Parts: sequence; structure tokens; C-alpha cells
Amino acid sequence: MKKRNTLLLMLFFTTIAFAQGVMETHKKQFQNLVQESFDEIWSKLEAKNIEKYYAKDFLLLEHGEVWNNDTIATYLNKAKLKLPIPKRVNKIEIIAIKVTNKTAWVAYHNYAIISIDDKVIRKAHWLESATAILTDKGWKFDMLHSTRVKSE
Repeated sequence: MKKRNTLLLMLFFTTIAFAQGVMETHKKQFQNLVQESFDEIWSKLEAKNIEKYYAKDFLLLEHGEVWNNDTIATYLNKAKLKLPIPKRVNKIEIIAIKVTNKTAWVAYHNYAIISIDDKVIRKAHWLESATAILTDKGWKFDMLHSTRVKSE
């Protein structure tokens, strides 16, 4: 009886440790998704990267406006026509991440420094939240909500 209880207890703790390991892996993947999506889409102004990071039915709620993948692509393509193209460096500070099966959400601060020829022309700060789904190609955002934070 003691051996069985010990075995069950070991199995229980092993299962919990494994589940925590899987959850931490998902959280790290999700954190990378946030950073990489901003770097690959918004910093590089690359519409071709939208499908890599955003689901087909993705929605961006951007300071009172509703954008979809087509809206974003149009914005990026127009931004690339304005010369010189500014450099954007993103800094993401995660507040919380929750992963459940094949869905997840994240809340974070998004800071961007925008410069031309190494001269800062704008600093921006947003408070954002996003949801994502786990696809056969990995995590993809299906919704992002962005609110500008006033500079002090």
C-alpha cells in the first residue's frame, strides 16, 4: 500500500512538473511572438510578414479604430513610400500571460523609439493586450487591442 501511494505521489508530481514545463515553453513562445511580430511587421514595414504572425481573421483595435490584415498591409505599404523610412525599435514589457490549451492572451507595455539618421523623432508607449490561437504553424494573434499612453 505504501509503495502504491508513493508511486501515485511521484506520478502526480511528475505530471505537474511536466505540465508546468509545457506551460513555460508556451509562455516563452508567446513572449517571442509579441516581440517578433512588432519587429518583423511594424519595424520593417513588411506586409508579407502579416500572415506569419496574424490569423486570417485578425483584428487590431487601434485607439478607437478597427483594422484587419488588409488595413494593416495598406498602412505598411504607404509608410514605405514616405522617405526617409524611420527606424523603429520596440521594447515589450510583459505584464501577464495566460495559456490555456490552444488559446492564450497577453497584456504588456509596448514602447517604441522612432528615429531617422540616429536622431529620435518620436517616442511612443502603448498599453496593449492580445489573444492568440495555436495553429499547425505555431501561435498566431487573432486580436490585439492597443491604447496609447500619454507621455509625461
